[in-house]
Amino acid sequence: MGAMRADRLLSLLLLLQNRGRMTAPELAEELEVSVRTVYRDIDALGASGIPVYADRGPVGGYRLLDGYRTRLTGLTGDEADSLFLAGMPGPATELGLGADLATAQLKLRAALPAELGERSRRIQERFHLDAPGWFRDAEEVPHLGAVAEAVWRPRALRVDYRRWRGEVRRKVHPLGLVLKGGIWYLVARAESAESAESAESAESTESTESAEGAEGAEGAEGAESVRTYRVSRILNAEVLDETFERPTGFDLAAHWAESSRRLEEMRFQGEAELLLTPRGLRLLPMKFGAAGEAAVAAAGPPDADGRARVVLPVESLPVATHDVLWLGAEADVLGPPELREAVARTITELAQRYAPSG
Repeated sequence: MGAMRADRLLSLLLLLQNRGRMTAPELAEELEVSVRTVYRDIDALGASGIPVYADRGPVGGYRLLDGYRTRLTGLTGDEADSLFLAGMPGPATELGLGADLATAQLKLRAALPAELGERSRRIQERFHLDAPGWFRDAEEVPHLGAVAEAVWRPRALRVDYRRWRGEVRRKVHPLGLVLKGGIWYLVARAESAESAESAESAESTESTESAEGAEGAEGAEGAESVRTYRVSRILNAEVLDETFERPTGFDLAAHWAESSRRLEEMRFQGEAELLLTPRGLRLLPMKFGAAGEAAVAAAGPPDADGRARVVLPVESLPVATHDVLWLGAEADVLGPPELREAVARTITELAQRYAPSG
C-alpha cells in the first residue's frame, strides 16, 4: 500500500472516530478525493479488520462500531512540527506542511476525551486567523520550500536576490523565517565580503521600502552580519551541502523585535508641522498608525476654525510630500520650509496639468 493511501486511510479512520457517522460525499470532501475512492477505502478498512459499518436510509452513512477507538494516534516528526502553525493553515501549506497539519489535528483530536475534542472543534469553527493585510494580493514565494529546508536542516543557501539596485548572488546561513503581515522574510547571516556591499545598499534604500521588505542593515557579529531578506525577491535558491553553526544564544523572536525597533527609528528623518482640520485629525491615525495617534494626542488647542497644530514624524522629503498630499485640503504645512515648498510645487504642477485647455 502506498504511503499516500496509507495516510488517507488513517485520516478516514480518524474522521469517523472524531465525528461519528459521515456520508461518503462528506468524507470525499474532507479527504479531497472522489466518492468512488471513499468506497474503495472503506472496503480496505473493513478488509484490514476495522469495524466500519454502513447505516442505510436518508440519515445513513459510515460509522465505527460503538466503543471502538484506534490507538494509532502517534504523531510523526513533521506532524508535530506543523502543530506550531495550527492557527495559520495558509502559511503551513506554503511551507509544505498543510497535509501534515491536517493529519496532526485529526490525531490530536482522536487522542482527546470526547468533551475536549468537541471543545477543540468549536474553537476551530468560531475563531480564525487571517494574517495578511487588506487589499494586498498574496506574494508568490516559489522558493519558500527550499529556504525552509535550509533553515531546518541547517544548510548554507545560495540565492539570486533582487535588490532595489539590481540583482546579486549571495551565500547565506539561514537562521529563521518570519511571517509579518502576510509577507515571508528570511533572517540569515551573510558572509563578510557580502555584508559591506549589503550595508552600503541598505543605506541608500528609503526607509519606506525597507519597511516593505527591502534588505535592511542589521547588527554585526564579528566579521559577519545578520540580515533580513524578503523571500518573494529570491529569484533562485540552492540548498548547499555545507553546514554551519548557529550563533550562540541567537533568539529569532528577540532579534526580529530589536531589528524592527531599529528600522522604526531609522524610518523617520524629520518632523512636519501641520495645521489640521477636525477631519484631518481623525484621518491622521488611519494613515500614520501609532505615529499619527501620538501626534493627535499631543496636538495643540483648536483655533477659531477648529484646526489644531500637530508635529508629525516624517520620512524622506519625497515620502513626506506624498503623505501630506494624501491629507488633501485637511492639512496646511507650516514647516519645514522645504516640505512646504515641495507640496506647493507639486500642487502647482497638478493644477497646470489639469487646467482646462483653451
